[in-house]
Amino acid sequence: MAKPTDTPKKARFSMRPLARLFPYVGRYPHLVIGALAFLSLAAVTTLTLPMAVRRMIDNGFSAQDAGFINTYFSMLAAIAIMLALASACRYYFVITLGERVVSDIRRDVFDHVTGLSAAFYDANRSGEIVSRLTADTTQIKSTVGATTSLALRNTILCIGAGVMMFITSPKLSALVLIAIPVIVFPMVGFGRKVRARSRKAQDKLAEAMTFAGESIGATRTVQAFNTEPRARARFSHAVEVAFSATRQSILARSVLTGFAIAMAFGSVVAVLWYGAQSVLTGELTPGTLGQFVLYSVFAAGSLGALSEVWGELSQAAGAAERLSELLDEIPEIRVPDSPKSLPSPAIGDIRFDNVHFAYPARPETSALNGTSFHVRPGETVAVVGASGAGKSTLFSLILRFYDATSGTVFVDDVDVRKADPAEVRSRIALVPQDVTIFAGTVGDNIAFGRDGASQADIEAAAQAAQAHDFIMALDYGYDTPVGERGITLSGGQRQRVAIARAILRDAPILLLDEATSALDAENETLVQKALEGLMLDRTTIVVAHRLATVLRADRILVMDKGRIVEEGSHAELVARGGLYARLARLQFEHGAEALTAAGL
Repeated sequence: MAKPTDTPKKARFSMRPLARLFPYVGRYPHLVIGALAFLSLAAVTTLTLPMAVRRMIDNGFSAQDAGFINTYFSMLAAIAIMLALASACRYYFVITLGERVVSDIRRDVFDHVTGLSAAFYDANRSGEIVSRLTADTTQIKSTVGATTSLALRNTILCIGAGVMMFITSPKLSALVLIAIPVIVFPMVGFGRKVRARSRKAQDKLAEAMTFAGESIGATRTVQAFNTEPRARARFSHAVEVAFSATRQSILARSVLTGFAIAMAFGSVVAVLWYGAQSVLTGELTPGTLGQFVLYSVFAAGSLGALSEVWGELSQAAGAAERLSELLDEIPEIRVPDSPKSLPSPAIGDIRFDNVHFAYPARPETSALNGTSFHVRPGETVAVVGASGAGKSTLFSLILRFYDATSGTVFVDDVDVRKADPAEVRSRIALVPQDVTIFAGTVGDNIAFGRDGASQADIEAAAQAAQAHDFIMALDYGYDTPVGERGITLSGGQRQRVAIARAILRDAPILLLDEATSALDAENETLVQKALEGLMLDRTTIVVAHRLATVLRADRILVMDKGRIVEEGSHAELVARGGLYARLARLQFEHGAEALTAAGL
């Protein structure tokens, strides 16, 4: 898929993307049938009015016809009531169908994008995807609902009025036919411009909303660096660019609408002039001309309305195209056709065999270069090294967020590429360095680790993570809202919630990525004890920059530029005097100097 921010070089006119909506509409035949039935009834009722007008004009008004006039207007009142009821029912069915369809589309798009690979999110902005879920689906809702209803209604009116025009006066109708190509062909040409400009406007608006979402989400950072004016200026520029693109789209639609209406009513005026001459010569009765005039007005009005609807359908086609791009995106990480089952019960064995890997967004830079190691069941292995050495990449491959470029990653002696990713991940609990806290309660965030967890399970996990005491000190305990991304919690509190989440998951494999990096010395000691209890009888891989957190590991793997360059216990590695010894010397000596400077 092209990046969402990319605009096609050449947008060709096509309503084909709207065909993607047909399966959604087809799910609700009762709503479709009801909408079509009442829409047709309203249109047919409208088309009966000109015949009534003809009879009234030709029969004239006199005292002798008082009974006829009363009956006649009673029928008109009945027709008006029928038209009102049909229109109300049409509105109900059509709008309900639009709401139902767009709800299904939003759910399907969300379900699909949540299953896309990490590589997709490396190349695409989340704000852009959210824009498609909101703005584009709203455009489609309008189309499936009111716009489609208007299109069908005006199509029926246009065709019905055209047929009745031929029945009323074939000669005058033939003159009208001459004007149709002059109206329709330019509409098609203008339609291309409307669709291209509508797509551009939607893209520019999405870019503006993406920046707004990022800035609002990082308000504290923006304010801390006094960059509010810069953020406002950038958003203002983005909004103006979006407005300019939207104005071009509106201009194209305005020209299209104005041209169609001018040509349609211009042709009607010309035909009326000829019809008036026919009345003078006796070829037509005044009532027949009046009937033809009304049908001409209906046909011209519905054709003019169709030109507006055409522009809206073009916008909807652009929105449907953008959503189709998401739905057509194929995840790089997929369930194999015949997935290999992992052994049960779980073993907790992890093995890398000559693994090479480069992130799809940076294919020229290798993150891992022939990495091989084996973590046995129940073993605790620490991975250390400088930033960018490839430590966290190991976790991404174990969780199968990506597939190795070459080589093999095994979990419980099964190649993860041959297993169901969900089954692999079900055996793993992760505590990431960048903790994700959702906008819910503290309890909800801990319960995220396991479906159906009881309150007792949640509290037990929190106690094990040394989080229970600070949670109970909050205003509503476990029911306390934490704000978007846990903004009301401190860094250490967020990390302890994440540890509680991992404890609750109770998985045989534990991945800790700087799990205590945001804790102060006192809490780190407490949480470290909790983690030591959690690690018992579990396979654990610990990624850490702070070497003090890995001293008790069974083995330490030292990584440099995507390779494992050293392996052994803390004492063994220090004795070798290699990279680990240098890292240890820098950290512990600087730590001692800091303590001395602080008078400790």
